[in-house]
Amino acid sequence: MQAFSFSIRHLCTTLAALKHTRMNNESFDQTVLEVRSDTASGAFITRTYAWMTLALCITAATAFFTASSEVLLNFILGSRFVFFGLIIGELLLVGALIAAVRKMSPTVATLVFLGYSALNGLTLSVVLLAFTASSIFLTFLITAGTFAIMSIYGYTTKADLTRLGNLALMALVGVILASVVNMFMQSETLDWIISYLGVAIFVGLIAYDTQKLKDLSYSIDHESSEGKKASLMGALTLYLDFINLFLFLLRLFGRRD
Repeated sequence: MQAFSFSIRHLCTTLAALKHTRMNNESFDQTVLEVRSDTASGAFITRTYAWMTLALCITAATAFFTASSEVLLNFILGSRFVFFGLIIGELLLVGALIAAVRKMSPTVATLVFLGYSALNGLTLSVVLLAFTASSIFLTFLITAGTFAIMSIYGYTTKADLTRLGNLALMALVGVILASVVNMFMQSETLDWIISYLGVAIFVGLIAYDTQKLKDLSYSIDHESSEGKKASLMGALTLYLDFINLFLFLLRLFGRRD
């Protein structure tokens, strides 16, 4: 009887041990999957920010080179058709990338994205001519610091930023319309209001877009063709956030020559 009782206890102990071992194995497997998922997510995010950084470097190099070249400046500013042609070219390139990225190969999408960043540098060179080099540098540092803080917040926060993103996008439409109206009104007060709203909008969009990219990174194969193109589109989104934030801050803090 005692032997039978001992056998029952031993069996229960064994079953409990097996159950505990199985739970540990399941926990270990889940941990491995999470680590792999985090690694893939990190690779996707790293690639996205690397593309964005490269595009910003191309834009900055092109802008400063153009601003220091009398030949290029005369070419751009010598005719309104050339200047507005460049702006239309930018819109066409970014529009083509957004609309037809699924049909493009990763190589073609990359070339279009980098071509857009270079073309954007040509048009930005005209803007840079209006401000002192020191104020441009200071504004860039402020933009970079703000971008980094909001990116970290967007990546680490547990809060759902969807509502914030939707509000920011709706407000952006209002700012665009107000900017068009102010082209005719030439109101300095309205210009300041637009600038402050623009800064607030893109600060929010940086966090929102970062969170969207983080969520996307867990559901896509970053080594696939679609994953590489998604990384480029994410880089384009962050690039536009950075450039627009920089331009709005420049309107507030830039000192004119």
